[in-house]
Amino acid sequence: MDPMEGILLALQQIRAQKLKSFFAVIGVIIGVMFLITVVSVVEGMNRYMKEDFAKTVFGLNTVTVTRTPSVVFNGDREYWRRLMRRPRLTFADADLIREQLDVPALVAVVSENNGKLEGPNGTSVENVWLTGTTADYFRIRQYDVEKGRLFTPPEDRVGANVVVLGFDAADKLFGVLDPLGRRVKILANQSGNPITGVFTVVGVLKKQGTLFGMSLDNRAVAPAHSALAPMVNPHGFVDQILVQGDGPEAIPALKMSAEATMRTRHHLRPAMVNDFELETADDSLSFWDKISKILFIAFPGLVAIALVVGGMVIMNIMLVSVAERTREIGVRKALGARRRDVLFQILVEGATLSGAGAILGILIGIGLALAVRAFSPLPAAISPLWISVGALLGVSVGVIAGIYPANRAARMDPVVALRYE
Repeated sequence: MDPMEGILLALQQIRAQKLKSFFAVIGVIIGVMFLITVVSVVEGMNRYMKEDFAKTVFGLNTVTVTRTPSVVFNGDREYWRRLMRRPRLTFADADLIREQLDVPALVAVVSENNGKLEGPNGTSVENVWLTGTTADYFRIRQYDVEKGRLFTPPEDRVGANVVVLGFDAADKLFGVLDPLGRRVKILANQSGNPITGVFTVVGVLKKQGTLFGMSLDNRAVAPAHSALAPMVNPHGFVDQILVQGDGPEAIPALKMSAEATMRTRHHLRPAMVNDFELETADDSLSFWDKISKILFIAFPGLVAIALVVGGMVIMNIMLVSVAERTREIGVRKALGARRRDVLFQILVEGATLSGAGAILGILIGIGLALAVRAFSPLPAAISPLWISVGALLGVSVGVIAGIYPANRAARMDPVVALRYE
């Protein structure tokens, strides 16, 4: 039998019995739709975490020294107590790391807090991301200015009260006014104490976009030794020390050098564990790798359940279809159709039916993935590979579900079939 003839017959059946065909393949539609939607979101998250998130939060080719890990899975009380007993990082730690590096690198300190900006004419911006840092921070994070300039190392050393605003913060404060040279008041709370300072705007950063729906442009960056220092950390302390090398090959040497310096600073004996953290983008994203692996292991089971249910429904529908077409099958066999011709026809019809459901599921899944990307902070990436997998699964379910009805039709005695009422 010509495969195209079987496909055309199946499509005619679908067209003639639209509602029954829809309910026959609803399980396949749901399974394939779920597959495409979830995989698209997970794939989008993978790309986002490894490209945008790693670059924005950790920096490329960068080793970050912190007091505590950025991601903690073990949340028991004793573990947190041990973390809180660790010594704070200091400016002196950063200076010594810079002095003892064996390879060329940029070193910057970072301290952060939330605060408020007040501009001219009573304008203000809430929940501003305040960053006290050194001049190399902009090169490490690859930030550039939309207008004006970045603050300089001499301005940081003398603690000049200058500030570089994020694009959104500048727009909300000044609107159409030129922010350069204007004064802003920064307000923050540190350990429950309100602190304020007046700063001169010297630059506005280029637009950075969002991170999981949170604006990266509602920020203010000032020298680490300026009046912003007490707003982001107690005197002399910092949150992070960033060390960036020339390329990925420099990271092992940077980690080794920074670790040796910090262990010496903290007087740790060889048998003692580190009381600080050394993190790279790959290290810090290991938590996401674990989560994505769990997702990729778990969701095929859910998809399989939907496809099994869909296959059972298709098998029952095909059995009913075979029973309704008993006389037709008898006529075909009486006219010379072989057993394998009847078997092939029923299998093609089952595959076509479920394949049509798979196509519908793929289209709905793509639509849902695009809706997730458009209306939520979650990214989504449509993968041609998984679209092909979804289509193949749909057709396979139809073939497997059609085996029993096809065998039953192929074994029919043409004489008995012709007498069937």
